[in-house]
Amino acid sequence: MSTLIVALPVPPRLSSQGAAGATLAPSEYDYVVSADGGPRLMAGRAAPALLPKTQSVVAVVPPHGIGWHRVTLPKAPPAKLRAALASVMEDVLLEDDAELHLALAPHAKSGDSTWVAALSKPWLKAQLDALEADGLTVDRVVPAWPPDDAPAGHFFRAEPLPDGTDPGPQLAWRDSAGPLCLPAASEAARTLLARVGGEVPVRWTAEPECAADAVRLAGGNVAALSVGEFQLAAARSDWNLRQFDLTPQRRGSRAAKELLQHLWSSPAWRPARYGVAVLLLLNLVGANVWAWQQRQALTRQKAAMTALLQTTFPQVRAIVDAPAQMQKELDLLRASAGKPGENDLEPMMYAAEAAWPPGRAPADGLKYEPGRLMITSAGWSPQEVEAFRGRLRPLGYDAESVPGRLTLTRAKQAELAMDVPAAPPRPGAAPTNPPATPPAGPAAAAPNAPRPVPELASPPPPQMGNRPLPGARPVPGLPQGSAPMPRPAGAEQPHRMPTQSPTGVNNAAEM
Repeated sequence: MSTLIVALPVPPRLSSQGAAGATLAPSEYDYVVSADGGPRLMAGRAAPALLPKTQSVVAVVPPHGIGWHRVTLPKAPPAKLRAALASVMEDVLLEDDAELHLALAPHAKSGDSTWVAALSKPWLKAQLDALEADGLTVDRVVPAWPPDDAPAGHFFRAEPLPDGTDPGPQLAWRDSAGPLCLPAASEAARTLLARVGGEVPVRWTAEPECAADAVRLAGGNVAALSVGEFQLAAARSDWNLRQFDLTPQRRGSRAAKELLQHLWSSPAWRPARYGVAVLLLLNLVGANVWAWQQRQALTRQKAAMTALLQTTFPQVRAIVDAPAQMQKELDLLRASAGKPGENDLEPMMYAAEAAWPPGRAPADGLKYEPGRLMITSAGWSPQEVEAFRGRLRPLGYDAESVPGRLTLTRAKQAELAMDVPAAPPRPGAAPTNPPATPPAGPAAAAPNAPRPVPELASPPPPQMGNRPLPGARPVPGLPQGSAPMPRPAGAEQPHRMPTQSPTGVNNAAEM
């Protein structure tokens, strides 16, 4: 993630320049652009409108622009924490509370001792407004020299004063007592350096322009640190001075985008990113292995179905669709044996007879098409239709209802699996699954005819003559007895019974 680090100017002192001078913003800012917090890419100075566009913007407050105080954080709700903090620090603050901006150290907890940064609020707000006026959004404001218990000193050259006077080299010092900034040539700086002496290990750094003065004053080794490197080090800290009423307003999409950018590019989240990448890779490899196993199992199942078809029906040479070809051969065997299938007229009439509501008037007419039996009967209520369908489902059929007509079809396998087991048949009702009998006649005598699969054998065909079916109660609407079957009222065409075509498919029959 590319980061733009903007160096803010030195804030003026309210007691000397007043609030009017505190709200002035410079026309140009020094900046540094880095990628992923790494080495500096480029640096320069430009107006806010000409600053480089990056994914994140960090503003750095110079070391001598912040006052530091160590207090015990009061216990207060977030909405009242700023007022409680100002009340605790009332005795140590010289300026008016309205002119001060206070910020807490990262991870501060109520009741613990923590560092509090105090700086000019009008000045900071003016800098933020100047930077954000041209579309930039300052994500964080960090101190250039934050508190740290390890003793350290940094020599740098400050910007010229408003009157053009060069303040000379400055010394930024910090230890367990807190950060401070002093002129390097002042008596206070010499007293501080004399007090430190050579017994306490100190990490000394200095800008290249101040290296000679730093070696002379520190009396030891001093590491060179450029302005850009110094600002990069400040930007890596966890500090953020944009708190309380200066907290940036984040909308939902922008906040989510910034969070994703942080997770994607932050060095702290690099192990988590590697872990997610490895997990995704393992899932991808596992999914491919599982798919290969499923393909192998499917291939074995297809080979087994092809072998079963070739073993049961040797006359089938070319195997294109084994299940469909197996069903076709079984249908041919059933047709040659004269046995009805599940979609033929006789089983559907048996189902209609078994599910017909007791006391219901006879049907007005019947019409059969392969796989469909249409019963003309008027006056059915929704409750009667639902009860009729409920009695049909255990038998393997379903019914569609339109005013004056019921249409029976074979139920889908998914619907059959969800149905509750059927209740015991009523006394006198025809059995729904008659025992299978071996085929007789020419089909049984053929030496080369394949044997039907036992579990797929169909029930024997019912005797459709002028005699009633043995053990079956009369179908409502269907005439019984030895007398010829009368035609429904209004019918003029002669009665045609279902016949078998050479392919074993039933022709349409009407009654």
